[in-house]
Amino acid sequence: MIGIFDSGAGGLSVYREIVRLLPGEKYVYYSDNAHCPYGEKTRDYIIDRARKITDFLLGEGCDVIVVACNTATAAAIATLRAEYDVPFIGMEPAVKQAALHTRSGVVGVLATAGTLKADKYHDTRDRYADGVEVVERIGEGFVELVEAGVLDGPEAEAVVGRSLRPLLDAGADMVVLGCTHYPFLLPVIRRLAGPGVTVIDPAPAAARHLLNVMKDRGLVRRDGQPTKIGDPKAADIRLFSSGPRAALERIFSIL
Repeated sequence: MIGIFDSGAGGLSVYREIVRLLPGEKYVYYSDNAHCPYGEKTRDYIIDRARKITDFLLGEGCDVIVVACNTATAAAIATLRAEYDVPFIGMEPAVKQAALHTRSGVVGVLATAGTLKADKYHDTRDRYADGVEVVERIGEGFVELVEAGVLDGPEAEAVVGRSLRPLLDAGADMVVLGCTHYPFLLPVIRRLAGPGVTVIDPAPAAARHLLNVMKDRGLVRRDGQPTKIGDPKAADIRLFSSGPRAALERIFSIL
């Protein structure tokens, strides 16, 4: 059974990609929306939440856990791997992919404050972005938009534009999304960025990594295939949240 957690509903963007590769699995998704957003929380606070959620997911029978949150990955995944005897899959901004494919030599990164200040992100950026200019911006208000279900329209365009515009003005032709909430705003981001800019969602890479880990450990199920292969709503999934379920159910309904 696969456990997935995030500060809110954003991790469903990762679940959506996972279920395309592993439609026959059972899933438990935990939205920690009572403590959302994580971006401005301290590292110790996020580690404490990650431990509590991991204990819950293990209690539900999960044998692999996806930390479907860039901020929680950066803050807590090393601790979780040291303290628990199950595999953890984390999120990492796709700076390497962007650096390899940029034509302008400028890569933009949209992420939370927690991700951008983390050593894990700095190590990735410094390792792969040699000779490439990396321009970073916090996606101010992005998480709040998604949790409120405002995924398009004038309000979403105004909020997204304020953080995206400095990346475009700097010449970025690749924009990396460093938060799992942000892919739900992809139509707005792509429209504002224009056809010459590639926007990279990290969720497919995380899903592929999970599949490989599960194959290596013999954890892939062979039975219980859903009626519609790869349909997020047809899979065997249970949804939990630490706060009101409305946002979680609203985002799940549009997958």
